[in-house]
Amino acid sequence: MTRTSLEATAAFYSASPATKFFRWGLAASQRFWPGLAVRAASRLFATPLPPKWLNRRRSWSADWRIETWPFENASLTVYSRPVAPHGPVVLLVHGWGGHAGQMLALADSLHAQGFRPVIVELPAHGRSAGSISTLPQFARAIEYATARLVQQGHSLHTLVAHSLAANAGAYAASRGLPVGRLVLMAPPASPHEYTRLFAHVFGLSEGTRAAMQRRVEAREGILMPLFEPAAVGPRITQPTLIVHDRHDSINRFADGQAFRQAVAGSRLLATQDLGHRRILKDPDVLREVTAFVAS
Repeated sequence: MTRTSLEATAAFYSASPATKFFRWGLAASQRFWPGLAVRAASRLFATPLPPKWLNRRRSWSADWRIETWPFENASLTVYSRPVAPHGPVVLLVHGWGGHAGQMLALADSLHAQGFRPVIVELPAHGRSAGSISTLPQFARAIEYATARLVQQGHSLHTLVAHSLAANAGAYAASRGLPVGRLVLMAPPASPHEYTRLFAHVFGLSEGTRAAMQRRVEAREGILMPLFEPAAVGPRITQPTLIVHDRHDSINRFADGQAFRQAVAGSRLLATQDLGHRRILKDPDVLREVTAFVAS
């Protein structure tokens, strides 16, 4: 049985034993200290769950080079696997609450075809420093990592991004990201809709939710609608492949369709019964994505 987005969001946050405490605290704050409730909700909204330390100890083979790049008030962890002779770079980025290891199967498939995979672990995720992050920071991190790779003399062939990073990658591409191709895997179409799901899970009133959104937008200097397909799609010129499962309970299949409609010439690869994360390691999907990158 496929879960609704609300059920999936509730399950995501319920994985933390502190969720009931936060819900109780936010409910009390809304009643007695509305300003505190907004600040606390904004902080929680920007905190990836589960905590990043759960994915810090994953072992990597000696084939991978692991670097730490300072970024804003946090860092990026960059995993690269060279090829001989020097191959074109494919940048891979995980989604919200994810980690670099989730992109490993696709990285191995691309490496076998002569590409140099580079996986970026975003702030407050995995080994990277930081305790909070946001969609706009995801986009800035993608732009920064790309610029550093270009500065090092690499040609960035393709960006492959999953979930929230796909949303961020589409935004970066619409702003002229120097990348030849774009693969968006299970992208969300509406950050605003996610704030509504978050608010429902934690019992936030519409007034608190709206104030939280305004606080995040003011801090980041960008409005959430500017990340939606209608805003970014018409400015994306790269060949684009969108991969989305029909039963994705985190980001609806309709979200992938929205990007397909907004990005001229893009192709939608619709999968069945893989959900939100199994698309990252399904053999058929790996073949399709690798073939698109190599075409």
